[in-house]
Amino acid sequence: MLSGSPVTRRVTAYQLLDRFIAGSTRQRRQLLAELEQRCEEIAPLIEDRLDGFDATGEDWAAGVLLQLLAAAGDEQRALLRRRFPEGWLATASGAGLDYAPLQAHLLEQDFEAADRLTSERLRQLAGAEAQRRGYVYFTEVARFPDADLESLDRLWLVYSRGRFGFTVQARQLAACGGRWELLWPRLGWKRDGLWTRYPGGFTWEQQAPEGHLPLVNQLRGVRLMDALLRHPALLRRQAVAAT
Repeated sequence: MLSGSPVTRRVTAYQLLDRFIAGSTRQRRQLLAELEQRCEEIAPLIEDRLDGFDATGEDWAAGVLLQLLAAAGDEQRALLRRRFPEGWLATASGAGLDYAPLQAHLLEQDFEAADRLTSERLRQLAGAEAQRRGYVYFTEVARFPDADLESLDRLWLVYSRGRFGFTVQARQLAACGGRWELLWPRLGWKRDGLWTRYPGGFTWEQQAPEGHLPLVNQLRGVRLMDALLRHPALLRRQAVAAT
């Protein structure tokens, strides 16, 4: 080797994990592929690192680590179930709803099942009539408990690397200047002037457009989506995110 030639040193699993946790959003995204490639090395180190995260917060790095742990094999998945039987992320409900099944789907990155369950929870929040008819009226959104919309939004954010969730959709709408007709194609809900067909036309993976999930029935117009994004709980979350 010539004197002065650069030497590339492969960082240890400890170093890679620490860099990811301490990194900015951009730096974390750049490290995701290497984390996934070295999942077996990193998995035994993750459990201790989880203690440094706030389960009442929304740091999506924790979601990535949990998903890596779940992907490392049956033994690690069983460890997660034993330690966090209700899911790692702390969720609250003003309506007595159980968000553990939704968290389990998101942990496994089964986004299609998670989306269906989110729609079911929204109907439950709207009441018996919404459950009977199979969809939510925009007038029913105002009575949704703050805690439930906050829990739903945080669950989607944490387990999607910060790419999905109601507040992400609100941010995308703001980027479109509040123009709904520009939002739909930006979310991937409309392509070439046609509404995306459910379920096959949607992307049930992390690589979907930002704000792609969870779905809201856009065929019923903008009023339901507008009511959701203008709910006081989500407006507060948007304001905090903007500071």
